[in-house]
Amino acid sequence: MSFDIDIQARMGDCRPALRLATDATLVAVTGPSGAGKTTLLNCISGLVTPDYGQISIAGRTHFDSDNSIDVPPDKRGCGYVFQDARLFPHLTVEQNLLFGQKYRRGSSHWTLDELADLLNITALLSRRPASLSGGETKRVAIGRALLSAPDFLLLDEPLVSLDSERAEHVNSLIETLKAAGNIPILLVSHDPAEVARLTETVIRLD
Repeated sequence: MSFDIDIQARMGDCRPALRLATDATLVAVTGPSGAGKTTLLNCISGLVTPDYGQISIAGRTHFDSDNSIDVPPDKRGCGYVFQDARLFPHLTVEQNLLFGQKYRRGSSHWTLDELADLLNITALLSRRPASLSGGETKRVAIGRALLSAPDFLLLDEPLVSLDSERAEHVNSLIETLKAAGNIPILLVSHDPAEVARLTETVIRLD
């Protein structure tokens, strides 16, 4: 099963809960601002510990409160693309990509050159993040996550603040990853059109 998750968390006044059991390659989580969508991603990645429940992805258990299992974030095989990208400003695009490769646990499905071509960022490899557009920054962040050879991928609002042309580039990339079927993807979005285009498996937080 791609995702088998049943957790409840607490972050200030927000107490999001997620129950999900599916073989779908790509799952979208939607809901209004403040519903706890990012908190849930942080729980799944291991950055936040849920109050209780269990998290299993692609057959591997990462958290189980009943059995005292809580795998550290760096051992979960998670590729996490944050809403604000979080590229290292002092590194070039190529160095940012290689940072992901440095910490990979297994063999990546792509080489750096293959990913750069897929993401259409080959011409950007020598540049630094401050010189990139929003769409370019997002594609580099996705590339860095993929070069870490993740067991699963978390995408937090991948199209936020992008114009229609750059959003189309990122959407096409996500569709390519979904079609490949190699990596389970959990995507947070507030955009109904984006969600409808990418998947029929949708969880809404209220």
